[in-house]
Amino acid sequence: MLATLIPLFDSKMEVCAYSVFAQRENFLLHPSLLGTGSLDAAAGILGLDIVESMGIGTLAGDKEVFIEVNNISLFSDIENKCSAPAERVVLLIDYRINPEQMYVDRLTELKAKGYKLAMRKLNIDQFEEYRPVLSLMDYILLDHKKIKIDKAKLYFGQVYPHIKLCAVNVDSKEDYDRLAEDGGYYLFEGEFFRMPAISKTGEIAPLKMTYIELLNLVNQPDFDLTEVADVISKDTVLAVNMLEIVNKLARNSKITSIRAATAMLGQKEIRRWASTAVTKSLCVDKPSEIMRLSLIRAKFAENLAYCFDLGALTSELFLMGLFSVIDVILEIPMKQALEMVNIAEDISLALLQRKGRLAPLLNFMLHYENADWQEVSRIMTVLNIDVKPVSTAYIDALVWYRDMFL
Repeated sequence: MLATLIPLFDSKMEVCAYSVFAQRENFLLHPSLLGTGSLDAAAGILGLDIVESMGIGTLAGDKEVFIEVNNISLFSDIENKCSAPAERVVLLIDYRINPEQMYVDRLTELKAKGYKLAMRKLNIDQFEEYRPVLSLMDYILLDHKKIKIDKAKLYFGQVYPHIKLCAVNVDSKEDYDRLAEDGGYYLFEGEFFRMPAISKTGEIAPLKMTYIELLNLVNQPDFDLTEVADVISKDTVLAVNMLEIVNKLARNSKITSIRAATAMLGQKEIRRWASTAVTKSLCVDKPSEIMRLSLIRAKFAENLAYCFDLGALTSELFLMGLFSVIDVILEIPMKQALEMVNIAEDISLALLQRKGRLAPLLNFMLHYENADWQEVSRIMTVLNIDVKPVSTAYIDALVWYRDMFL
């Protein structure tokens, strides 16, 4: 099963919910699933299966989770299949669940049991026809490119004042800023949060320069542990973070200095720790989703290494995923950001030009997290990659991220 999480933001750039998008099989290898075969598992709810197998906390922390249901799975035993609190689950429907009485009755029943409801892919000219369904909705997802928000605010404010409007397909930071300023939308979904807001001065804050200095050191083939210790000592947060890691390893031993701690970890572990710790520190003044995306990409890329015959390059793949949003973190163009860190040429080539031996994995990962299942299926078919190791790689990345903050 292929599955990914798409974040939904509010007007303050805070993540309020995640949508679970899933596909059971590689449709290019099982074309019957695109036709009548799709009905074989139509009563199942993939998103719900994922929530149950992983736990809603691992998937989304304390956020709501939007889960797709169709006109058949709506009548499945959702209440007994879902152990997650009903108020955390938003059942996402579309126009196929029409205003017929049987659908209205089932939606009313689920609503009474605490589940929230959301509608998407409904055209403006269908609003009146779908009034019995819309009256039950908590959210409606609207393509901001096809609707005028001032009219939408007026209409929904008068007819459905309880419905929260969500803008989808928000592709740029400029669009997001404009829509957030105009008001009316409660949530936003799209690629806008990955777009860097370039600093007018192009300068990096002094504290961030310490982090860049540390990255430059640890990315050298054979670096001096003493120099690393001296850089870490400049930042209390980094020092405390490292000592926490070392104390878990040392157990009964007493750590007397930062230099002793770095010596205990050694080059390999220091390089690994520094990459994640620095990312966390650099993301302090950014939406938490940026750090989450960076770290999950890093682990996902590392986990996918053997699927792409890159098992000898797991460390490089980890850094590639980690630095894939460094332009957003530092608020400067990617080329300038990568010039500041002593990064391997393979990583730089993939991130800047989408070329080189790491690029196919990076492109696959980006399609995957956007739930572009057609392209994901095509790549898996061409490279003879099975669904299971890919699914396991992504789920393991989510679990790893969760465990980092336990």
